[in-house]
Amino acid sequence: MIKWLVVIGVVGFVYFYFIKKTPQEIQKSKPKKDNSQNNINEMVECSVCKTYCEVDDMILSGSKYYCSQECLENA
Repeated sequence: MIKWLVVIGVVGFVYFYFIKKTPQEIQKSKPKKDNSQNNINEMVECSVCKTYCEVDDMILSGSKYYCSQECLENA
């Protein structure tokens, strides 16, 4: 009878100490989202062909956005 209580105690100790995480540990292990960068980029219209592209992919020249080098040369 005492053997079973010791075994249950050891199993319980191992479970609570090594396996089960407390809510604080779970929150610490989650990666935090960076709110300074948005996942959605702003869309801007090309001055020549009127197509919309992301600002990161556009060419800025003379305060106008162009979708490609070809549109920039045609302007």
